[in-house]
Amino acid sequence: MFRSPAVAAASQRTYFIVMEPRRTVYFVSDGTGITAQMLGHSLLTQFEGIRFQQVTLPFIDTAEKALECRDRIDAEASAGNGQPIIFSTLVDGEVRNSLRQANAVFIDFFETFIDPLEAGLGIKSNHTIGRSHSASDTGGYHRRIEAVNFSMAHDDGGSHRELDQADVILVGVSRSGKTPTSLYLALQFGIKAANYPLIPEDFERKRLPEVLHAYRAKLFGLTIAPERLREIRQARRPDSKYADLANCHYEVEQAENLMRREGIRWIDSTARSIEEIAATILREFRIERQVY
Repeated sequence: MFRSPAVAAASQRTYFIVMEPRRTVYFVSDGTGITAQMLGHSLLTQFEGIRFQQVTLPFIDTAEKALECRDRIDAEASAGNGQPIIFSTLVDGEVRNSLRQANAVFIDFFETFIDPLEAGLGIKSNHTIGRSHSASDTGGYHRRIEAVNFSMAHDDGGSHRELDQADVILVGVSRSGKTPTSLYLALQFGIKAANYPLIPEDFERKRLPEVLHAYRAKLFGLTIAPERLREIRQARRPDSKYADLANCHYEVEQAENLMRREGIRWIDSTARSIEEIAATILREFRIERQVY
């Protein structure tokens, strides 16, 4: 069979698939690991083109546990994927020094921040393990639990009782992000957040549900792109009218018109994280953050 020179040359080409480099990241803590995760993740987002496999190792509070972690990390380093990265919030010096000997890039948040603070404040820290995410602050802990219980009881218009206690009431079409935002506000900041869906009956009446009129000052709206709303609803109720794109367009348009008429502040949740939405709500309502 005759092949042209161009075809023959093409057949001899070698094609390479460029693999995205991968690095394993360990968040190691003598507590829950939440602080190490939050700080470490913030730093990792600044580096594109690397796929990070993230592993959290909580409650590493003895030298024996640290040695087990070190063996695991050394084994990963021997696999040939580059040195692992360790983000550590370990308090105990012996535990920390044991892990520091691992074949890894070791980033010690405790020394990075505590040492300058001790110098600036002129006193030594108490080096107490697990203080940042514990129930030792009973007042703050109970406020968070009460806020979570309130938000769950008032999810999706589930209860009209005690709405006067709400710090904020989120409104918007179903699946626009009201529930996760409410729970995040409650768990992270102790904010009592209720949420209420805007439904076709509200659009036909061209007014808010009657129960919300007394709490207009506490209302904040979420909207979302109809195409994204369809994706979310399709996963929940495939091929239903609820997930139909035309219906999503209708509900979003009507909800936005209703919020404009009622003078409700609102934002588009399509490309915003829950953290961004929550920060916007706290700013709009001038609620001072109490981080627990």
